[in-house]
Amino acid sequence: MAKKLVPEAKQGLAKFRAEVAREMGVPFSEYNGDLTSKQCGSVGGEMVKRMVESYEKNL
Repeated sequence: MAKKLVPEAKQGLAKFRAEVAREMGVPFSEYNGDLTSKQCGSVGGEMVKRMVESYEKNL
């Protein structure tokens, strides 16, 4: 197993994922087996979009 480079990042990404999911109306929780792949993918896609926008803004 690979060593985690920034252990604190996991908690930060979980908080970010919950924030994005809440804004999109996707009910993320500890168990997400009842969500569709479209719902999960839309949250992940929005997270990447926001991270890219943030990075580009800070260039």
